[in-house]
Amino acid sequence: MLNVAPDLPPIALDAAGVARVGGTRVTLDSIVAAFDAGAAPEDLVTAYPSLDLATAYAVAAYILRHRNSVDAYLAQRRSADDAARASAEQRWPAADLRARLEARRRGT
Repeated sequence: MLNVAPDLPPIALDAAGVARVGGTRVTLDSIVAAFDAGAAPEDLVTAYPSLDLATAYAVAAYILRHRNSVDAYLAQRRSADDAARASAEQRWPAADLRARLEARRRGT
């Protein structure tokens, strides 16, 4: 008798809440971007050598089966990135950055 158990997707959140693939540093964001650009699982393994082919296929299947959840996660990540960028720009305005760098270079 064949005992079939479902495999969990090889995706885990790190301490910062970023989804990593297959126990590597490769982000789900990167895999989704490549997959959406037409990359096949074999292409993903070539682009990210720390991934194995089984993991690449498992993640591709997960993306296809759970697209709404994946898109919600990506939207949340974009929102967090936008908030961090806005905070950094507020703390360190870049409006006159070139002038400040030139002044520093001149020693004034």
